[in-house]
Amino acid sequence: MYPQKILNWIDDQELESASGQFFDKINPATEEVLAGVTRGNVEDVKRAVSVARKARQQWSQMPTVNRAEILREAVFLMRERKNELTEIVALESGKPQRDALNEVGAAIECGFFFAGEGRRYFGEVLQSSQPHREVKIIRASAGVGALITPFNNPSAGVAWKLFPALLCGNAVIIKSHEDVPYVAIWYAKIFKEAGLPSGVISVLQGFGPEVGAPLVENEYVEFISLTGSVETGRKVIKASADRLARVSIEAGGKNPFVVCDDADLKRAATLAVQAGFVDAGQRCVAASRIIIFDSVYEQFKNLFLEKVKNLKIGSAESDDYGAIINEKRMTAILDSVAKAVSGGAVLLTGGKRVENKKGFFVAPTVLESIDPSAEISQSELFGPVVILYKVRDFNTAVELANNSVFKLGSAIHTKSIHRAQEFISRLNAGVVRVNGPTHGSEPHMPFGGVGLSGNGWREPGTKALDFYSEWKQVSIDHDPQDI
Repeated sequence: MYPQKILNWIDDQELESASGQFFDKINPATEEVLAGVTRGNVEDVKRAVSVARKARQQWSQMPTVNRAEILREAVFLMRERKNELTEIVALESGKPQRDALNEVGAAIECGFFFAGEGRRYFGEVLQSSQPHREVKIIRASAGVGALITPFNNPSAGVAWKLFPALLCGNAVIIKSHEDVPYVAIWYAKIFKEAGLPSGVISVLQGFGPEVGAPLVENEYVEFISLTGSVETGRKVIKASADRLARVSIEAGGKNPFVVCDDADLKRAATLAVQAGFVDAGQRCVAASRIIIFDSVYEQFKNLFLEKVKNLKIGSAESDDYGAIINEKRMTAILDSVAKAVSGGAVLLTGGKRVENKKGFFVAPTVLESIDPSAEISQSELFGPVVILYKVRDFNTAVELANNSVFKLGSAIHTKSIHRAQEFISRLNAGVVRVNGPTHGSEPHMPFGGVGLSGNGWREPGTKALDFYSEWKQVSIDHDPQDI
């Protein structure tokens, strides 16, 4: 099922890049070469944009309900073939099959949600001060867009962007992350079978400087949605600023998980482990900073470490989390931990590559006695690394929770409604959870952050429609004398 060569998708065809070059896709769980991937360049970008501009004209004029019917047919096909997509996600990301299947299930639910929104594609009726004037606002297609998708949740990462973008009548060019190149091609084939007009979806393979940069710089790309790093987000904004392209950035987190002295410590420890090590910590809302009241610090730490040490690492069905996406990222994570330890941090467990196992697996790592201003406290590692912090009271906990340039997700564990409400009010973040994990957003819930976590847009949910469509004000005057 998995191809030996992965190509671009342009005008409903799989095509080699104009460069004629390929690069290897490595399975992170085995270190074996999965496939050769075509190495895209600026010529491929130009061709995909040209095709998208033509396709968008027809697609945007189709009634929204009819567009939604095609989306729904695509989701039915996804559901029939979910095992295919699950296998692709597991192979490319190194996740256990169970985790890949859960992710695919979430992508399918996202598709059903937006297919349903085709019959709720509402505008607004406004009141005018002028007699015999009707004013309304309606949604219109935003144009040709670039969707730059992540490696950590490749199926959901495509679904969150693709379904609302298509529903709004746009033509899109997906820039596949080089570590998960085939997922978007699979989506494109499904949509073709569902009846999507040719050219509405293109998929480009390759690296950021060779494909991503010319794509976001292209004058005909009218909106860009990126889930990726802060560095890439800044480059996208700068590259598209002169033409005032619309840009949505979701750029990660350093998420606090606060444990108060009145918390259910067993439940909090269980959820902290789940949130801290979900997808090997390669989740933007992973709980990488656990902030604990000093009166329960030792008790919570012991509960937490006991559960951490029982985690199973690997890509088997029974394993709790899988591989780091590539060797370079694995090495960077381990180097950051080693640097912190050499600077005085206490390593409670982990801090090394999993022994006697092929693949890029990192043992669950827990650190303490780290200054909140230290580099490892402030930077997003995107790996299975959690830091424990001891605080004296609620106010200190909130202060530390807010002490990050990333402001995406958060959680507090307490039995006090007063503390919970104050935390909700005072925490500067896009997502706040009470007595739950930091992760777990659903397809109908708007997700995103502030600060360096994002620039204000939300996806998925109905709020995503505000990014992928334009508002058009329509005013109609009539004269009763002309009846």
